Amino acid sequence: MKKQYKLLNMHCAGCADALEQKLKTLDGVKAVQVNFITKILTFEPERGVDVNELSERVCNAVVKFDRMIKIENPEDEETVKEKKAKQVKMWLILSSAVLFLVAFILDKTGANFWVSLGFYIAAYALSGFEILWASAVNIAHGKIFDENFLMSIATIGAFAIGKYAEAVMVMLLYQIGEWLQDRAVMRSKKAITNLLNIKAKVANLVTDDGEIQVDLDRVAVGSIIRIKPGENVPLDGIITFGTSNVNTSALTGESAEITKTIGDEILSGTINGEGVLLVKVTKNEKDSTVSKIIDMVESASMQKAKTENFISKFAKVYTPIVCLVAVLIAIVPCLFLGFGAFSTYLYRGLIFLVVSCPCALVISVPLSFFAGLGAAARKGVLVRGSNFLEALSRVDTVIFDKTGTLTQGEFKIDKITAFGENTQKDVLEYIAYAESYSNHRIARSVVESYLENNEINSAWIEDVTEHAGLGIEAKIFMNPVLVGSRLLLEQNGIKINGDAHGQTAIYLAVSGEHAGTITLSDTIKSDAKMAIRDLKNLGVKQVLMFTGDNEKVASAVAGELGLDGFHANMFPQDKVSRLAEYEKASKGLAFVGDGINDAPVLASVDVGVAMGGVGSDVAVEASDVVLMTDEPSKMVDAIKTARKTHKIVTENVTFALAIKLAVLALGAVGFAGMWLAIFADVGVSCLAVLNSLRAMK
Repeated sequence: MKKQYKLLNMHCAGCADALEQKLKTLDGVKAVQVNFITKILTFEPERGVDVNELSERVCNAVVKFDRMIKIENPEDEETVKEKKAKQVKMWLILSSAVLFLVAFILDKTGANFWVSLGFYIAAYALSGFEILWASAVNIAHGKIFDENFLMSIATIGAFAIGKYAEAVMVMLLYQIGEWLQDRAVMRSKKAITNLLNIKAKVANLVTDDGEIQVDLDRVAVGSIIRIKPGENVPLDGIITFGTSNVNTSALTGESAEITKTIGDEILSGTINGEGVLLVKVTKNEKDSTVSKIIDMVESASMQKAKTENFISKFAKVYTPIVCLVAVLIAIVPCLFLGFGAFSTYLYRGLIFLVVSCPCALVISVPLSFFAGLGAAARKGVLVRGSNFLEALSRVDTVIFDKTGTLTQGEFKIDKITAFGENTQKDVLEYIAYAESYSNHRIARSVVESYLENNEINSAWIEDVTEHAGLGIEAKIFMNPVLVGSRLLLEQNGIKINGDAHGQTAIYLAVSGEHAGTITLSDTIKSDAKMAIRDLKNLGVKQVLMFTGDNEKVASAVAGELGLDGFHANMFPQDKVSRLAEYEKASKGLAFVGDGINDAPVLASVDVGVAMGGVGSDVAVEASDVVLMTDEPSKMVDAIKTARKTHKIVTENVTFALAIKLAVLALGAVGFAGMWLAIFADVGVSCLAVLNSLRAMK
């Protein structure tokens, strides 16, 4: 059971990472994540550990780490106190800016030194008190190398050598930069929060005594709920009364409305149109579609990309080294080499300190991935974490399953052929009875066709055994029956009559004799060909197809879609072994399946993508990415979003490092002043954050 807390007054991305590492060392913690973007602490206890006792220890550890951090319930809305604190901070920044402007004018116009100094000190106090206090508290608890410490030392040192304007400006611009970053982060967070607000809070439960509003956890499977016009659908179910247009945009990213009527499935998170619906609940709150989606989105940031982990490790080494270099710059040239005045080199050392803050990297990289995850979700693509988004950006080989992925998976019976004394009705009946125990799309199609005019009496079905990838063995009407592929009959020494001529076929053997064959047809999805073409235009080197269907059917589909290759007659284990061969030759490989029969493949590949797996438990559990609709073209959206996010991350890292290293070098030799150092810190951070927000589009 995961536990979450909201962390207030946490202004440092580096501190969030340090706190996370600290909490990971606590006994009984299975997993922990401190998300600086959302300000949410999430942890999971090991099996057998009391969550309440661990929560108390976690909270104590947070307080010990940073006395400034306040711990709140994550479900609480922004309090009046929080809003007031933000307003106070804004007024402090404005007041500090006015006082600085007055001091600067007095200083430049030759006014009394002490008067202008007084205004500088007042401006510095208003903008820097929070940072100075945080630095003092952290130092008292053994935390030194953070941005509060760097800003405090740099500005106090600047005051000590008479650089009053620079000292105030560093603190003032730092606070403005923090405010802009907070606004940008809140904008990104709001986009995700809006996505999560698709979940209804209550349901209208229909009882014998009338209709009552209840919390979702009080609605049992099988209950009847009423969904009124304009309401969010609270739970998954089957419509038992009414017809209405349903908006699925919150789940799929598509704005089109779908007409739903009696017998249709309706998913939680969608929005009812103008009609009143009665729905029989098929899943409880925990297992509902919208709960799965929210869980995936909220937990996505738990899985960090390699770039994020690298930046965190880099910042830990980078900051102490730069601080040491700053000290050496300040004391070695004048005290040991006799070069110039101490104040000159101290000033250069202070510039080094201001530039050294790795804020631009530490915040912009996770923010970019966070924004990318949100952008993908709004397009109907759910990605389990930043690591899979990064892996998607490297994909150069995409392999599709055929049935239900590239084709509709809605088979229609073309022809029923009977042999011996059997009739077409006998063949359909035997096969429908045997396949009634299977969840395969082909099996369901035959069963549904039979049930249009008949019923299945399960009492006549005995000793059912499923042979994976081959078919069903059972006793039907007291006769031994084999139903499935041609290979199943051949393996049992049964002579095959006729040929299916490259069509999808189900073979029937009764009492050791080939009794009949049903051939079926499937339809290629309308956007499948476009998806293949667009993937190739993106630079994907190979687009392939794996299928358990026969060679002729696979060849016809591959030819029509323009695939680079295919493999037919495959069992699930064949797909896994064949994938290993392709993975060796690719930078990144994605497999796209329907999330039902492809679970082993989805779990083993670099990026497992479940197609149309919104309501499938198997899809959510086995895959790394879930495409919320049955459209292969969503794979194009997924890769585009991933590549754009990765490009923005690369831009931020390159830009921030290049500017910082350049200014560090110029500052060390005296060619960069405090103003340029401020830009290299605050300016670069703000630009990197703003660039990160492009990933949201």
